[in-house]
Amino acid sequence: MLKALKLFIFFIVAINTLSCSSLKRSVNQSKNLDPTPFTVETIGKGKPILYLPGFTVSGSIWKETIENLSLKRKSYLFSYAGFNGNKPIEMPWYDTIKKSIIQYIKTNNLNKIVIIGHSMGGNLAVDIASELPNRVSKIVIVEALPCMREVMMPNVSAESLFYNSPYNKQMLEMDEEQFKNMASMMASNMTINSAKIDVLTNWILEADRKTWVYGFTDLLKLDLRNVLSNIKCQTLIVGASFPNLKIAKENYENQYSNLSNKTIRMVPNSKHFVMFDQPTWFYKSVNDFLFNGKK
Repeated sequence: MLKALKLFIFFIVAINTLSCSSLKRSVNQSKNLDPTPFTVETIGKGKPILYLPGFTVSGSIWKETIENLSLKRKSYLFSYAGFNGNKPIEMPWYDTIKKSIIQYIKTNNLNKIVIIGHSMGGNLAVDIASELPNRVSKIVIVEALPCMREVMMPNVSAESLFYNSPYNKQMLEMDEEQFKNMASMMASNMTINSAKIDVLTNWILEADRKTWVYGFTDLLKLDLRNVLSNIKCQTLIVGASFPNLKIAKENYENQYSNLSNKTIRMVPNSKHFVMFDQPTWFYKSVNDFLFNGKK
């Protein structure tokens, strides 16, 4: 499990706290007594574009991206239960969030959807596009593998992972100082942008501990390779070059082999948090893809 913990740092994400006060926005955040699987903030008008953050991350991480994309769409920024001040929900965590977002799309009759998802948000983008192929027009998957367990814990089955494991118990019982040290280590390995390390660390520390532990178990158990063939829309897959470009690219090519209509682009000189490490490259790549679908 120590190996899993070390590799974990490449897959968890956090959030920047930059504001976007110049954009007109409306907020639909139901922080009532009853916890909900997610909250949504909307910005602008037009056809829908869904922004799905990664593990521990608030949807507001995408505000700088919105400012740098040449799109006239209504942006939906999702934030998940247990993170960013949202109350935790019961397990299973990931599956509940996935089903609730799909129901949200149906209830609000969203069509011709573009989805941009980072890390776990990329997994959700795959799930949504595979279940609602007639509603989703394009997806951008950023630093997300359909089955990260295969890379992090080779030859470990999903059935062997469970919430009440000794490893999870250890994580839940870790004292504040130990957890802070671990969070700082993770943050420093998620970005080459040193100015963002404290921000990433704080978002991990502010997470509901049970959601953080059990939610990651959900992600380790996840294997979406068998649903990729259901996706018909154009897909851009963005992968970081760290720690080894050749190996990272091979992982993406192998795991997404069942996805037909795809383009894979590897980001130079970047760790997991691409939007922090190579923002100009990222914005241009996404703009090019969304406008012509060929790059």
